Order: sequence, then structure tokens, then C-alpha cells
Amino acid sequence: MESPATRRAATEARKAQIASATIAVLARRGYAETTFEAICEQAGLSSKRLISYHFSSKDQLFEAVVRQVVEDAAAFMRPALDAASGARAQLEAFIRANIAFIAAHPEHVRAVQQIAFNQVPVGGDEQDAAVARLAALFAEGQRAGAFREFDGVLMGTALRASIDGVADRLVKGLDPERCADELVEIFDRATRA
Repeated sequence: MESPATRRAATEARKAQIASATIAVLARRGYAETTFEAICEQAGLSSKRLISYHFSSKDQLFEAVVRQVVEDAAAFMRPALDAASGARAQLEAFIRANIAFIAAHPEHVRAVQQIAFNQVPVGGDEQDAAVARLAALFAEGQRAGAFREFDGVLMGTALRASIDGVADRLVKGLDPERCADELVEIFDRATRA
């Protein structure tokens, strides 16, 4: 008999499989052609009932996609952020790691763009949490004297918007190092004490 922990792990693995397949379908086919049938085909599932068993609606599935992208980005960025010492180095590492993630994971970017462009009401909590983490970084840097006084939420929103704004160009081939250099310079000048 399967233990509850084993069942939970199997359920989470199936949800992750479906979310990954949805990312691929959104990126390749677009929002309008992201059907449960297309997701089943991509995931190698025998029935679309397996999707509706785990996700009660398409919006709930898209919420899982956004969460998956955020988790993948966090895991990708964590080593660079952990290696950075001090607020200014952490800001630079955040920008560079974000840009590197976008350049290395174009399907993730296209999937989230498809969700956003079609005004699916998901991802707000993740966006708010990302800005809150940046605001906390800015507040710590201000306390340490590395950053001038400014509104951390506003600066975090501007940084997040800048990175999101170049994502499409990165996916289309913009040099990620050049892009990261420019954004690091812009936000270093905007924040330095």
C-alpha cells in the first residue's frame, strides 16, 4: 500500500510534468492553441482527464505554470545570489542572473508572455513577492550606506519592469552580457549612495 507521502510526491510530480508540458505548448503554439489535447500530446498523457484531475480550470493550470517558472528562475539564480556579498554585489548578481535565466530559458519567457498577453489573471502574487524581495534588498543597502535614500518598492518595480521589458529582445537574440552590463550600470547609477 502506498503511503500518503508517496502519493503526494506522485501527485506533485504529475503536476510538474503537466506544467512543463504546458510551458512548451504555450511557447511553441501560443495561447489559443494551448488545449488540453495539445498538453496531453506534449506530456505523453493518455487522457486530458489527467489534467482536469489535477487542475480544476485552465486558469489554475496557468497559475501552476507561472509558479513553475518562478521556481525554476529562483533555482537558477540562487548560486549567483548566494555568492554575492553586500547589497551592491547582490543587486548586480540579481540583474545578471535574471538576464542569464531569460536567455537560457526562452520557452519559459514565451509561456509567461502568452499568459500575460492574454490577460489571464495569474502571477500577481509572484510579481508582488519579487518586488518585495527587491525592496528588502534596497532597504538593507540603504541601512548599510551602499544605496541612497529612495522608495524601495518603486525602484524594485522599475527594475522588475526593465528586466521584463527586455525579455522579448533577449529571446530574439539580444546579447545577454551586453544587456546585463547596461542594466547593471543603469541601476547602479540610480541607487548608489
